Amino acid sequence: MKTIGLLGGMSWESTLTYYQLLNEGVKETLGGLHSAKILLHSFDFDEIAELQRDAAWDDAGEILGRAAAGLEAAGAEMMLICTNTMHLVESAVRAHTTVPLLHIADATAETAKAAGYKKLALLGTSFTMEQDFYKGRIAEKYGIEVITPEAADRQIIHDIIFEELCKGDVRDSSRLEYIRIIEGLSAQGADAAILGCTEIGLLVKPEHTAVPLLDTTAIHCAAAVRVALA
Repeated sequence: MKTIGLLGGMSWESTLTYYQLLNEGVKETLGGLHSAKILLHSFDFDEIAELQRDAAWDDAGEILGRAAAGLEAAGAEMMLICTNTMHLVESAVRAHTTVPLLHIADATAETAKAAGYKKLALLGTSFTMEQDFYKGRIAEKYGIEVITPEAADRQIIHDIIFEELCKGDVRDSSRLEYIRIIEGLSAQGADAAILGCTEIGLLVKPEHTAVPLLDTTAIHCAAAVRVALA
């Protein structure tokens, strides 16, 4: 079993889910008393969020890269960035390490492709929805079209993530807003919706809508377990 290095704490609310799902996946596969081998670097998310707001991506990449190097030095044999947004700096993480980094968008796109989806709705932070590092990767590498909400709805999604979900505040009213947006994008032809922020799965679950959901946290963890046990 490979030791998994986690760059977490962005936010810690969803990193809890990573820890749980990775351990459950290993237990389900191997049985008995087996659990995942994990090394975690958990950031103070306020410091990272400030760099995001300032578009200081080079500085953020350097911080994550150094942390990843520390995990590798401690014995990590593969790396996960436990957030969709910070895959914007995945090249910096790769530059500081030699172990494989499992990209969350790749794992998600491979799941979508296996399901036969051709057009996906993307919900996430404004950085993820509006920049090309994520949706462009899926389109170019996997040939899957990705659409995003209109500007006002992108702002609603972003604000709920940072003002509520990252603080563990899960509101029914916010879930209704997300469902409205997801179903609106489905009406525009989306086959499924990417929950492209690792906190969104805390709010929106399959029983809340008939639109198929791609929970990136669950998908990322399932892929990591397969790699770790290969």
